[in-house]
Amino acid sequence: MGAQRRLILRSAVLVLGLACGIAAAAPAPPTEAQLTTFFRAVQLDDAKTVNAMIGGVVNANQPNPIGGEPGLVQALREDAMEVFKAFLAHPGTNLEAQAANGNTALMMAAFKRNRAAVEALLAKGAKVNQPGWTALHYAAASGDDEIVRLLLARGAKVDAVSPKASGGYTPMMMAAREGHDGTALVLIAHGADRNRTNVEGLNAVQIAERAGKPRVAAALQRGGR
Repeated sequence: MGAQRRLILRSAVLVLGLACGIAAAAPAPPTEAQLTTFFRAVQLDDAKTVNAMIGGVVNANQPNPIGGEPGLVQALREDAMEVFKAFLAHPGTNLEAQAANGNTALMMAAFKRNRAAVEALLAKGAKVNQPGWTALHYAAASGDDEIVRLLLARGAKVDAVSPKASGGYTPMMMAAREGHDGTALVLIAHGADRNRTNVEGLNAVQIAERAGKPRVAAALQRGGR
């Protein structure tokens, strides 16, 4: 009986020691200077520095204290494609990590009209649909018909609705507001509802008219029937 107690005690001590060792081995949070160096490297497309720090010194999904963007999103905004590739290759990178404003990497790539990045993210499993703003909204707002078609082919919801607090816009409404009649017609051809209205009760034609885009409004009236 005494031998059994001694064995249990030694096991407990061993487990406690391992736990303490794991805790001790956990990396310390990055310092302000380290974060500055890391996100400066992201901005400058310095993949060497990013690769040296990512996952060890700085978590791959750490938001930038200035602006609140994860490195992957910031890299796309800055057109830092070598750093983008570094993040994409890192096993700890969360493709769905959001910036403070809700932007994901796929949304930013669509907004920047970066088809290569959109394709790379989709190949890695980035989500096409999510509640509220979507990559399709961003592609439509930028007037990139190729990315719009690519996202639709991957199952993007053609009438996805932005949050009510943001107006309740569909991708077609965004295309109309920004003056991209060709993009709006692409969306209509894929089943977008021309008569759907936003929280103000305005449809795409009326949104185009309010935005001072009479040519777009006329195109939608002709092509949306």
